[in-house]
Amino acid sequence: VQLQASGGGLVRTGDSLRLSCAASGRTSDIFAMGWFRQAPGKEREAVLLVSTSGVFTFTAASVKGRFGIPRDNTKNAMYLQMNNLIPEDTALHYCAAKNGRMWTERPGDYEYWGQGTLVTVSS
Repeated sequence: VQLQASGGGLVRTGDSLRLSCAASGRTSDIFAMGWFRQAPGKEREAVLLVSTSGVFTFTAASVKGRFGIPRDNTKNAMYLQMNNLIPEDTALHYCAAKNGRMWTERPGDYEYWGQGTLVTVSS
C-alpha cells in the first residue's frame, strides 16, 4: 500500500484546511486508516482513525467538534477536514493505514505511512 498525502499550508487561527491522502496498491487489505500528527518536540499522536468497516473510530479530544474524516472510497482517497484551526494544531500531519484485524491507535502498529504534510497555524 502506498499513501500520498497533500494539502498542508500556512493558515490563520479560525481558518479551515482540508488534507488529502491518496491510497494505491493492495488497499483491499486495509483494516484501518486515518491521520496522525507530530508537533515539534512532541510524540506522534493519533488524530482521527476509522476502521474500513466503520465499526471502530477514534477522535482525539483536542480536535472533537472541529475535525472530520470524510472518505471517498471510489477513489481510494481519505481526507481530513480541519475547521476552526488553532496554533496548537501546528504539526506535521501523516496519513497512515494498517492491515490485520486488530484495532489500535498506536502509531507503531500502522504499517503504511504517507509523507508528512505540514500544517502551520498562526495566531
